[in-house]
Amino acid sequence: MTDIRIRRPHHLGLKQARQVAKSWADQAEHKLGMTHTVERGEDQDHVHFTRAGVKGSLTISAHHFEIKAKLGLLLAAFKHSIEHEIEKELDQLMAGAKHAKKK
Repeated sequence: MTDIRIRRPHHLGLKQARQVAKSWADQAEHKLGMTHTVERGEDQDHVHFTRAGVKGSLTISAHHFEIKAKLGLLLAAFKHSIEHEIEKELDQLMAGAKHAKKK
């Protein structure tokens, strides 16, 4: 298995970070056929996601997002493309939330 690990600091606060995480999980479900479950906590949440060949989690806190995923053998060859796409999607959602926060 090949590992992906992405960490993004932010200044959104937990409430807005939860909204970003929900958008990310909904997009992953719609675009990639991922299923997900949410484990809410007082200081941080965890979104666990899975589909054939991928299993991972997104940790959400008031100060950062962290994605950890394991790719199966068939998807391992596409690690860099997958990693880039995840980073792009998360960065776009964070930028949109940051812009909305300023309004």
